[in-house]
Amino acid sequence: MENNNFNYQYKNVVQLDENASSRKFIANVFMWMFVALGVSAFVAYLFATNQQYTNLLLDPVTGGRTGLGTIVMFAPIVFVIAMSFGINKFSAPVLTLLFLLFAVLMGAGLSFVLMVYTQSSVVGVFITASAVFGIMAVAGYTTNQDLTKFGSLMIMGLMGMVIASLVNMFIQSPGMNKALSYIGVAVFVGLTAYDVQKLKRIGAGLEYGMADAKKMAIMGALTLYLDFINLFLSLLRIFGGRRGD
Repeated sequence: MENNNFNYQYKNVVQLDENASSRKFIANVFMWMFVALGVSAFVAYLFATNQQYTNLLLDPVTGGRTGLGTIVMFAPIVFVIAMSFGINKFSAPVLTLLFLLFAVLMGAGLSFVLMVYTQSSVVGVFITASAVFGIMAVAGYTTNQDLTKFGSLMIMGLMGMVIASLVNMFIQSPGMNKALSYIGVAVFVGLTAYDVQKLKRIGAGLEYGMADAKKMAIMGALTLYLDFINLFLSLLRIFGGRRGD
């Protein structure tokens, strides 16, 4: 999922000076992020534990992915691209619906993770990822240092990961896969702080002019959702215990 994180551009945000506006905006962003995570977690658990739903994704005879299983693996990328390019075209309700559908598809795709890793390791890594994400989110919100240059470096690192991941699809190097997991942790930890600071500034109306605050909150939630999921998956590839090992 490394290639699912996009650097969104928000235009025309109203100029506001009150810190209360920023806090309200950030609260809405995190509310929608938690809603999406809850939806994804529920769907992932449902598909991983109910054999009837599992068979929709995995062929019970061959053990390979079904057509639907392949779709849910790649469809979230399409949703992210559509939402990022359509933010100024879609209404807030449509964007919200797309976000929730994205969360459903992500949950179905994440059910594969629950089938591969033990429940205890998934829970342990989820708690660890939540703690790290929370710390970096607070750091990004409270720091007075401008993280723009730092964020640019993280985005460059993300682009490098995407390219390396594509290359590794062909060479299938376990060593490169492990290295990408460690790099992924560093990149998404950094991006969490950068994105929260960026969203704080957007909420305060410091960077852009007039736009629908609801739509920006949804896109902000999508950004932080992707930061968290990718951090979680990177940590899981490093510390997760596989079933049968």
